Amino acid sequence: MKKIALVVGATGITGSNLAEELLAQHWDTYGLARNPASLPKGVKAVRADLFDVDQLRQALQEVYPTHVFINTWVRRDTEAENVRDNASMLRNLFDVLAEKHSVEHVALVTGLKHYLGPFEAYAKEGALPETPLREEQPRLDLPNFYYAQEDEVCAAAKRDGFSWSVHRPHTVIGRAVGNLMNLGTTLAVYASICKQTGRKFIWPGSEAQWNGLSDVTDASILAKQLIWASTTAEAKNSAYNIVNGDVFRWKWLWPRIAAWFGVAYEGYSDAIRPLEVEMEHDHETWRKIASEYGLSNERLDALASPWHTDLDLGRPIEVMTDMKNSRIKGFSEFQSTEDSFLSLFERLREEKIIP
Repeated sequence: MKKIALVVGATGITGSNLAEELLAQHWDTYGLARNPASLPKGVKAVRADLFDVDQLRQALQEVYPTHVFINTWVRRDTEAENVRDNASMLRNLFDVLAEKHSVEHVALVTGLKHYLGPFEAYAKEGALPETPLREEQPRLDLPNFYYAQEDEVCAAAKRDGFSWSVHRPHTVIGRAVGNLMNLGTTLAVYASICKQTGRKFIWPGSEAQWNGLSDVTDASILAKQLIWASTTAEAKNSAYNIVNGDVFRWKWLWPRIAAWFGVAYEGYSDAIRPLEVEMEHDHETWRKIASEYGLSNERLDALASPWHTDLDLGRPIEVMTDMKNSRIKGFSEFQSTEDSFLSLFERLREEKIIP
């Protein structure tokens, strides 16, 4: 049977890398986005707003996906609004897809806020989970739009008879422009500004993150797990952590990133020094850098998300994830984290995103 993929949120880090992997594996691949202009070559564009059911139904009129991969979310001012709107988007999508009777599997990408709490209560003292984070750990007693998304997937699966999987990456590293959670590109832009201005590449996070063990998720390894779970019988109807498979300390990796860019660095020293504050006056500096080097985007806020990098690197505990659930079922992919960062930097330079 022909596999037909619908990648929802196909222009972001996870969606675009997944679409490229699906094409490489010869899937018929559709990419749904409000603005699908930047889809990977070969992906069939579906322009739709998930809040507009009539538009969504019209856009999907001729599309009969067998596998749906959900890589999208919206951020609102409060977690209650996040829960309401992210659930609504998925409910609209499933209501339209239910009319087609074609869906065999739905894979949802969430993340470690499942364990660490929503934006409003993210990794706060007094409510910190044991690490490594394990899939069987119970939900926190807090509103969380990840939980709402999972509940919508499971409810639709029960109603419409498809299988499901949930995938929880930790800090996705990959190429995407305009993404709200983009640590790799944010650090590349920050390091480029440091090199241009002669500033030091200053660690913005906590002492626990600087000295403790950590891991991250390359977008390519997430894509492989998404496809594996959607096509492996014993992998269906379960949730999976997904990381590269190695661990590192930022006090080891930070100097290596600085060396790649040829800048001096400072590590942790007495207090957190937020990147959002460090970069708040760099918009004009970036415009000048973009003009001087002929870069593809002169808008700093379209490339960097320092607020989210501060969330990740400012946590008061070391954070690692356990991958037992997929390992025992046969998922054995591995990716070097240093290579994830350096290959991303190379690609950003090749594509004239950084100088």
